Amino acid sequence: MTHESTAVGLASAYSNATTASGDWWRDAVIYQVYVRSFADSDGDGIGDLRGVRSRLPHLARLGVDAVWLTPFYVSPQADGGYDVADYRAVDPLFGDLADADELVRAAHELGLRVIVDVVPNHTSEQHPWFRAALAGEPGARERYLFRRGRGADGSLPPNDWESIFGGPAWTRVADGEWYLHLFAPEQPDLDWTHPEVTAEFDSVLRFWLDLGVDGFRIDVAHGMVKADGLPDIGRGAQATLIGAEPLPFFDQDGVHEIHRSWRRLLDSYEGARIGVAEAWAPSSERLALYVRPDELHQAFNFRFLNCPWDPAAMRTVIDESLSATTAVGAPTTWVLSNHDVVRHVTRYGGGPRGLARARAAAMLMLSLPGSAYLYQGEELGLPEVSDLPPASRQDPAFRRGRRQQIPVPAGAPAPGPATPGIIAPRPGEPPTRPGAGIGNGPEADAGPAPEQPLAPQAHAPTQPQAGASTGPAPETQGQTGPEAEAGIGPQARACCGPEAETGAGAGPDLLTAPEAEGQDGLRDGCRVPIPWAGAEPPYGFGPAGSWLPQPPEWAGLSVAAQTGDPHSTLELYRAALELRRAMPGLGAPGAGPSPDPSGMRWLPSPDGVLLFTRPGFACTLNTRPEPVELPAPGRPVLSSAPVETDGRTVRLPPDSCTWWAF
Repeated sequence: MTHESTAVGLASAYSNATTASGDWWRDAVIYQVYVRSFADSDGDGIGDLRGVRSRLPHLARLGVDAVWLTPFYVSPQADGGYDVADYRAVDPLFGDLADADELVRAAHELGLRVIVDVVPNHTSEQHPWFRAALAGEPGARERYLFRRGRGADGSLPPNDWESIFGGPAWTRVADGEWYLHLFAPEQPDLDWTHPEVTAEFDSVLRFWLDLGVDGFRIDVAHGMVKADGLPDIGRGAQATLIGAEPLPFFDQDGVHEIHRSWRRLLDSYEGARIGVAEAWAPSSERLALYVRPDELHQAFNFRFLNCPWDPAAMRTVIDESLSATTAVGAPTTWVLSNHDVVRHVTRYGGGPRGLARARAAAMLMLSLPGSAYLYQGEELGLPEVSDLPPASRQDPAFRRGRRQQIPVPAGAPAPGPATPGIIAPRPGEPPTRPGAGIGNGPEADAGPAPEQPLAPQAHAPTQPQAGASTGPAPETQGQTGPEAEAGIGPQARACCGPEAETGAGAGPDLLTAPEAEGQDGLRDGCRVPIPWAGAEPPYGFGPAGSWLPQPPEWAGLSVAAQTGDPHSTLELYRAALELRRAMPGLGAPGAGPSPDPSGMRWLPSPDGVLLFTRPGFACTLNTRPEPVELPAPGRPVLSSAPVETDGRTVRLPPDSCTWWAF
């Protein structure tokens, strides 16, 4: 017989024991909403909170347990909202505080929990604290990492640290001091040894917990504490070392005391509020430290996302991840895509082969012990949009070679053009307002003027812009060929067309990826607004257009087009999530009567095939490009592609995953 999926009319009212208890997060499926690209309610082409609320029924029908919202706070949008100017207010671009409150209430009515981003490593340059620091207010600079420069005249940066977005991690201000920014210059790093910083973020967390949110995704959770003395690293291309080697600005032991204090705060609220670490660490064991019993509840498992399409590598990552988190009594998390990486349909090869692998990988992920994260649109099988015009791109790293010019007050020292980290303006080029060349409008085409020393004055407000998460992006950017097969790791070069090789064809001083040695600046391709319905853009995204152009071929990938089609990726996800809830052997670690804490056992299998069991359940993954025959491990209940079985043997299709009950 040929079998693709079953009607999932099982005990759908059943929910795994942990989901029904206070430990809901141990096996939760959490859906990431990139707010500006999810749904637009007011026709400005940018998604907003009312738009998200209007589409919550889709998420409830999909079968997820919680929604994670990317930043919607007041921000000049130099980095897609990860540069926060006011942590307690909603940016008018996305609505207001009443919209946030109504969204949380509506989600709860549908049985969905809500997780929001918090950005504690840095603020916006337009945060009142940083504006006070530039204005010379006594003690204001102590909240940030200001330092004197090196060299006889202080014209060299304080150390050799590089920005994740490329270039030096230091910017000099008008009086000669330098401030640290591990990301964009518009994102100055906070000094977490200052008691006012600790108190402020305790207050921010309480503000949103009191509004009713169920937890926080902590941006750059590994970055708030820097090594004493801010020592040099001694080598370049530092972004490529993240998650691979110890670094003095990431994964310092001091961050754990911050997370312990936040865990105590979260535990003081009813309803199992959680903290989720976006953390990079050199090993699974170091990552597990973030989820010890007195720290955070979850940490993203980027090793799984970066894993190549290779069964041995997958098994190694799965085993090591489960071992590390089990040792500290925490669940493992699994994720395939997010707003910082090329969508996994494209990473796995693109086209029909990439889609087949992506569907199979999703089923594998959803069958593993622990919690899974879905990125908006992956349930539709969306590929990366690789041909965005340069003028539309808004990732801040895309134009990392061009910094904004801010006028220097009369009499202030002006470093010369040879000063490292400071670029002199081109002759005759006028000053531009902060953010120009990154955001919308005609400035984006012209590009901003180069960087000048920051003056101690208020900055002009910027146009709404889009950008990238400040978390170090595991840019597994392979599209086809050897890179896709190899599973390129963090900060790998984007291969989404000639832009990656040429610097995207913008102005002559736009740096190429090798020159900048930071992120590639091509992350907009995974942020294109998703299609809901209709034959033409914006496919129901909103009443008008969309801030990034949508491909014409997306009409057939919309929610409306795929709903009811038993062969669609959307219906595959819906069936998998319903089965995940219905089958007791899926989801949480320790579910079922197994001596293995993960409830999972590997069984012998042919080359290229993974086979494991959990209580009453088996999963087969065929990574080979041809069918494979083996004894049927049970009764097939769901498959990413049609399988042929006579009840005794099974013929697994290439690049496919099948779930079995026994």
